[in-house]
Amino acid sequence: MALLFNPQNHISQSNPEKPYINFLRRTSAFAQSSHVQNLQTHVEKLAPDHKLVVVGGSKLSGHVNISGSKNSALAVLAGTLCCSGTSKLHNMPNLSDTRTMVSILRSLGVRVQVSNGEMTVDTDGLCSLEPCSDAVGKIRAGLFVLGPLLTRFGEAVVALPGGCDIGARPVDLYIRGLRALGAIIELRNGKVHACAVNGGKLVGGRFHLDYPSVGATETLMMAASMADGMTVLTNVAQEPEVVDLAHFLIRSGAHVEGAGSGKLVINGRNQLHGPEFTIMPDRIEAGTFMVAAAITRSHISISPVIPLHLLCLVDKLSAAGCKIMQSTPNTLEVSALPAKIGGDLQGFDVKTGPFPKFPTDMQPQIMSLLTTCKGLSIVEESVFESRMKHVRELQKLGAKIHLYGNNALIHGKEQGSDLSGSQVVATDLRSGASLVLAGMAAEGITVIDGVTHIDRGYENLEMKLRCLGADIRRHPFSIVTGTGGTI
Repeated sequence: MALLFNPQNHISQSNPEKPYINFLRRTSAFAQSSHVQNLQTHVEKLAPDHKLVVVGGSKLSGHVNISGSKNSALAVLAGTLCCSGTSKLHNMPNLSDTRTMVSILRSLGVRVQVSNGEMTVDTDGLCSLEPCSDAVGKIRAGLFVLGPLLTRFGEAVVALPGGCDIGARPVDLYIRGLRALGAIIELRNGKVHACAVNGGKLVGGRFHLDYPSVGATETLMMAASMADGMTVLTNVAQEPEVVDLAHFLIRSGAHVEGAGSGKLVINGRNQLHGPEFTIMPDRIEAGTFMVAAAITRSHISISPVIPLHLLCLVDKLSAAGCKIMQSTPNTLEVSALPAKIGGDLQGFDVKTGPFPKFPTDMQPQIMSLLTTCKGLSIVEESVFESRMKHVRELQKLGAKIHLYGNNALIHGKEQGSDLSGSQVVATDLRSGASLVLAGMAAEGITVIDGVTHIDRGYENLEMKLRCLGADIRRHPFSIVTGTGGTI
């Protein structure tokens, strides 16, 4: 990684009040424009807490704290069902998805206490093997409870899950993998009915995943942790979140080898016990803030992070012209200041894939950045077949993107900003983040609908961005304009 900044020259956190003042001043300057007047009538009709209003053009500076990993937290919460007694979890992100997973556990009779980023999960009171179908239907991770319930109690009934509409994401890998461990599984009335026939216990087995699915890998690893005998899983996912779950299970007393490689060997245990465990930092949130610095041509620092989890993104941003320094073991500083890099950022090509390749969860955000870079760029999505819905919304902001199936050809800017504020809709979690980023780089005001998607995976996103200097507010929020009206 390129070194640029002296760690002693630390930029202090921006005054939280300053973004509010800037927001009013910048809006006043735009008040006479027809763009603002056209938006005014629409914004007044918006429902509370379902819109973000972004004024572009602000530079970011300061430091941002990265929350615990959403994807790791969801898997670990499901993993507590493998454990008797109480698990104490630290660095838990406060997200709508984690709250949904807590409601799933509570619907089983599990006692969960939440306080300031910590959760205690006591599974000894579990009294049901069928979680609330409505709650499971809200998130993809709802299916994760299938493996733990089946391996610990011998049976489970779990509704098919929900989540972002970004592709089919079939559950056949989950089902075939569990059958390889001795489960009988049927799909009836939109639910997975599963039971273990070997005296109510799963048995060790071998299973090769056709695709290294994170969810299937995690589900099968949890199921195998209490199966009789040894289980060997090949072509498994190597994502950091899988490794974090393995560490949780090992802390609980499980025997798991090979986490982070393409092969897992698990020797089942008769019983696991609730441990104390800290969730790793969210690499996708960290990556999103790195792109925020790049797209606004700013300099910020972020922590805590695990730099090894971000190497692919660091390589791309460095190639574009950003300067990135690891100032402490868990702190990165990201700079895209034109004065420092001797010119504007250059476009680059991206192809998503399983870890350690470029993460699909960063594809929409990186596409927003590429619309502001020089030259042509190509983004190829190889993980989810329906993860290009943000292209249409970016085009509303003026982005020059041509879509060819799961490939996007992006014409970067020529001079100045080519993006202009507009009304857009977040169709899923990461597309919402990409629109926030694009709105910060656009000229004028961007109104983003579908903010509930963003709340699924980002903790206090607008507050963190405001503390860095961004002009962003959640509706309802009245802005006094130069004409005496409000938006």
